Amino acid sequence: MGDSVEKECVSAASSMFSVEELNEISGSKRGLDYIEVTCGCTSHRYGDAVGRLRVFINGDLEISCECTSGCQEDKLTPAAFEKHSGRETARKWKSNVWVIKKGSKVPLFKTVLLKYYEQALKETNKSSLRSKKGRPCHRDEFVSCTECNKSRRFHLTSKEECRVHHDASVDANWKCSDLPFDNLSCEDDEERASRRVYRGCSRSQTCSGCTTCVCFGCDLCRFSDCNCQTCTDYTRNAKP
Repeated sequence: MGDSVEKECVSAASSMFSVEELNEISGSKRGLDYIEVTCGCTSHRYGDAVGRLRVFINGDLEISCECTSGCQEDKLTPAAFEKHSGRETARKWKSNVWVIKKGSKVPLFKTVLLKYYEQALKETNKSSLRSKKGRPCHRDEFVSCTECNKSRRFHLTSKEECRVHHDASVDANWKCSDLPFDNLSCEDDEERASRRVYRGCSRSQTCSGCTTCVCFGCDLCRFSDCNCQTCTDYTRNAKP
């Protein structure tokens, strides 16, 4: 049984990218169910932080950091690796995380390596649209800045947006400038209270919380690579 599963994994990995596509990328190798390549992120202050990027056929991306010989950071998302590297213009990991292709640093979005990530993202977005026709949707949420205490709105219509909100909600030092989708600073005005009551519930725009718009855990808003208690409990209890 084990040999059969292993053969299936090898077959899946071998079909992900062509030999020609991987030969152009430095440090590439095939694992059981993933492709691994050398990657990095550059900070003007700290220089290059190098790591190993694993691309899984289900769209997951994991980076093991090798910035120093003693670094223990493993299974980082590209966004977390970007932040760990000290990149000054963080929150743009598709542009800031790079691989070596034909001797030059090339951002991830210019390579084939995001193919399965983008496919998984599209499927998630389709599922999100279907949820509005019956399954619970995710209303907009707010997180307060730790420096100015202003509340900032987060839209939760895609996996990527849910992850940004999730990371912000568990970050004890989250600031306005960390919001990736808007160029916000603490100087920008907070939304009026009369506007904040509109949360995007499909039942009522001014809903204060109902079973339609409040989700207590699903594949869109819970993450298997997150170690927080909420995600861990969901992953442990989710049906296979």
